[in-house]
Amino acid sequence: MLRLLNIEFHKLKYSRSAKVISITYFVLITFIALIASIEFKFGGINFRIADQGIFNFPYIWHFNAFIAAWAKLFLAIVIVSMMSNEYSNRTLKQNLIDGLSKKEFVASKFLTVIAFALISTLFLFCVSMILGLSFSDYTEIGIIFSDFEYIIAYFVKLLGFFAFCMFLGVFVKRSAFALGFLFIWWVIENILYALMKFKVFKGTTIADSIIQFFPLESMGNLIKEPFTRLNFIQSAANQLGESFQKDYGVHWYQFLIVLVWTSIFIWLSYLLLKKRDL
Repeated sequence: MLRLLNIEFHKLKYSRSAKVISITYFVLITFIALIASIEFKFGGINFRIADQGIFNFPYIWHFNAFIAAWAKLFLAIVIVSMMSNEYSNRTLKQNLIDGLSKKEFVASKFLTVIAFALISTLFLFCVSMILGLSFSDYTEIGIIFSDFEYIIAYFVKLLGFFAFCMFLGVFVKRSAFALGFLFIWWVIENILYALMKFKVFKGTTIADSIIQFFPLESMGNLIKEPFTRLNFIQSAANQLGESFQKDYGVHWYQFLIVLVWTSIFIWLSYLLLKKRDL
């Protein structure tokens, strides 16, 4: 396992673009801290975002996981490029000639995906913990680690998404086309959902039950938007006669769906390499 990881990180070590994009990703996560300094003025009243509870434990786990997940596209570029470079630089064929089996090759890529997801999650945990201890009104141990499932959901979400990107890199071979295909797949999922929601199963919740099993949608369902959980938004909605009836929780079956897709993408990657004449 360590040997396979060492091979992959040795390749990334000499990739300048991978270094720049990875650093950019972690810098963007760090920028979450800048939200604390944002102030607005309404009628002479100073309104600071950090004072509205977004960095309170345990809400911070949900908020930061949702915000940080948007930056995953930067590491997706690294994953896709990592695969496409194997073809353009002919390192894949050289690795196989040197004795690396196709199964070991796929395993090395997946281990790299796990490493990226794990490092990202640990970094998000550290940033969130520092911000929470600095700004949260609640610092009891029991409160701090409640809702911690959002950090676990963040890890599983990255794992599934990166596995999908890895598969696209193997399938398309070109990083630009692979990223384009990723966008196309997102559009397809939304079109299919709209057709089911407003045409095929109009007036029912069947479309919502089906779409949760689609790959990108299942990953998105792990961490739902956190903004309507904020007390001042809930209060404003109540004053307007509105209410948010929404399930913000992370459920075991949502983890299972994403993990199944992760397994499918890894298996398909291996299947493609096994049948493809390199």
